[in-house]
Amino acid sequence: MDHIPSFREMSIRSIVSLAFFAAGLALVLFTASLWFFSHDMAGGELGIGIGLVWTATGASLVSGAILWLMADRLLLARMYDQRSLPARPEFYDFQDLNQPMHWEEIDGKQLKDLNYVVFDTETTGLRPSDGDEIISIAAVRVSNGVIDEADAYTRLVNPGMEIPKESMKYHGITDEMVQDEDLIADVLPSFKEFVGDAILVAHNAAFDMKFLKLKEDETGVAFPNLVLDTLLLSVFLDHESHNHSLDGIAQQMGITIEGRHTALGDAVATAKVFNKMIARLEARAITSLRRVVEASAKIEHVRKLKEKF
Repeated sequence: MDHIPSFREMSIRSIVSLAFFAAGLALVLFTASLWFFSHDMAGGELGIGIGLVWTATGASLVSGAILWLMADRLLLARMYDQRSLPARPEFYDFQDLNQPMHWEEIDGKQLKDLNYVVFDTETTGLRPSDGDEIISIAAVRVSNGVIDEADAYTRLVNPGMEIPKESMKYHGITDEMVQDEDLIADVLPSFKEFVGDAILVAHNAAFDMKFLKLKEDETGVAFPNLVLDTLLLSVFLDHESHNHSLDGIAQQMGITIEGRHTALGDAVATAKVFNKMIARLEARAITSLRRVVEASAKIEHVRKLKEKF
């Protein structure tokens, strides 16, 4: 039987544990062989007492166990250190930028005075078209530049499938946590009610919107709302920067993300980022919603990765 694929699938933590175990076993076998064959040597002596050999072996095993525990704790910490995880792939859909005018914009309201719902999702994976599902969705309202965290929307969702272990590294959501939660068909109606007619805002918005779009036929819930993307706005405002991740933008703006890779934590952070972006847009005399949509549409050098979803 070919065991190579099994080894390839092992985590670094498992490989290190196996290596320490093998080294310890080899040391014990080596010492045991010395003790066994010492009786066949002249005078039954090795030049050093066999007791000393066993003592040294024991000390080596204890030291090895301590080193293994230290290495295991470090590797475990790294496994769940979200800073070491890659960001979501960027997904641009320029067709979404050809959006109708919003009713508040028609009434003459400026960008900072509009009503927004900033949201984020956590998912089983990064391929909505290949069957990945939403497992958490959260949102906060932003009205007149004020983020209403007290009235936030946050729900766990039963995806109807097992959550891949690799995905758990991002959000920490387990199968046990969602097993008694509602399916997405039962969650989206309440989310739509929360959103209402507000402008939707998200970071890498087309990624989250793709999940919602794919559920329209199943749930009968659609989101025709105008959508703004802080990722595209970041490219517009800081086109010379190569880091337009939520972490990178927040760090540049001095914003601390509390609860990174949780839907609510990321939604709140995105809302804070968006508020600061509005101030920067206004400094460039971009004060209307239509101007923001046009600014996003003019970004020509960003990658379009829709086919990879």
